[in-house]
Amino acid sequence: MLETQIEAHLLPILICPDPKLRKVARLVTSDDAEEVRELIPDMFATMYKAPGIGLAAPQVGRLLRVITVDVAPKDVPAPLALINPEIIAKSEETAVQQEGCLSIPDQYADVVRPARVKVRYLDENWVKKEIEADGLLAACLQHEIDHLNGVLFVDYLTPLKRNILLRKLAKAQKDKQ
Repeated sequence: MLETQIEAHLLPILICPDPKLRKVARLVTSDDAEEVRELIPDMFATMYKAPGIGLAAPQVGRLLRVITVDVAPKDVPAPLALINPEIIAKSEETAVQQEGCLSIPDQYADVVRPARVKVRYLDENWVKKEIEADGLLAACLQHEIDHLNGVLFVDYLTPLKRNILLRKLAKAQKDKQ
């Protein structure tokens, strides 16, 4: 993986309210194999550079069901690429995590989600796998899978909190110009 990252390209990250962030990504098929094989190292490179712990293909303008995550400490990378991920089980117990998003830069809020999830996916070699997660990894997987369905973490906030956060984002983006 590290060798391919050297050759990887950084991709532009779409910023809210880009309409592509609200679109549902399509399932990846075998016809997409070459595109996905090239996309994954670019997504990891972009995610690490940002820096972030997760990235979904729609955030880089590709409406494919592909996500990359790495919640490990920086000195011990544990990259995980998931193709066509789906949550197949989730706990009734919930947990609160402070979330941010590369498409909503520098804005953070507490989000309540299921504390544990089980996700089925295809890995980079098209092998069907399952992963059970809790804590930060569970929140990250749910956050990135939401992106594949056009859902952003701000959608879990009250309308008042969401509007305040999105206004702050709009002001920050305007100030950058």
